[in-house]
Amino acid sequence: MAVKRFKPVTPGTRFRIGADYSDVTTNVPEKSLVVKINKKSGGRNNSGKMTMRYLGGGHKKVYRLIDFKRDKKDIPAKVATIEYDPNRTARIALLHYADGEKRYIIAPAGLQVGQTVVAGDKVAPEVGNTLPLANIPLGSIIHNIELNPGQGGSIARSAGTYAQLSARDGKYAIIKLPSGETRMILLTCVATIGSVSNHERSNQVLGKAGRKRWLGRRPRVRGVAMNPVDHPMGGGEGRTSGGHPRSRTGVLAKGFKTRYKKKTSNRYIIERRKK
Repeated sequence: MAVKRFKPVTPGTRFRIGADYSDVTTNVPEKSLVVKINKKSGGRNNSGKMTMRYLGGGHKKVYRLIDFKRDKKDIPAKVATIEYDPNRTARIALLHYADGEKRYIIAPAGLQVGQTVVAGDKVAPEVGNTLPLANIPLGSIIHNIELNPGQGGSIARSAGTYAQLSARDGKYAIIKLPSGETRMILLTCVATIGSVSNHERSNQVLGKAGRKRWLGRRPRVRGVAMNPVDHPMGGGEGRTSGGHPRSRTGVLAKGFKTRYKKKTSNRYIIERRKK
């Protein structure tokens, strides 16, 4: 995947940097793996009151069912297509299993159409294959990592992300996460080899406000531009308003720790993420 610059024939394309979609092989999703998304709320609750600001609009889309568990063990699957998914930043891959079943997975970087992938306890640690952390070589780059056995992958699923298997200690694997945090995960949890596709997505520039609206985001108002009744940082004469950066509800935005001190999973964290 690569990015491309646009010829500045309009103000919206002057600074736009978009994806070239050279890695996408089809624009028609598998019909059996698509479900309808419920009607959009626009940030309103059941009584019509706006409870989430800056949401609304957006292009229509359908949800692609993704297999995060990879629980079809030792059945080889052929990669049929690499597709765009409007619901996530990464590309997805359609697998045709040897028994006839079809499933979508998060596409790792370097996965090609026609390639064969397999999930199992003793499969080769190759790109796209899924196996338990106990059987993955140390130092491997992995993604779609389970936190609890059988739960399905929940770590390192967005575009370009990956984690690294650093060591093993007893019944735990020590994983360095994309955030920089180092934590222990049970060896019976599974992960997929390789990094997530579409790693250059962070280089994209929307180019105009309308593209943000197509994604379902309405304009966001700065706190310092509001009145004191609306935001802790509002009010003041001219540009003298502000103070310590904080949210609308008064929670400090920089340096303030919001994680619960007695959270049970704290004992599995060896090193915190970098500040």
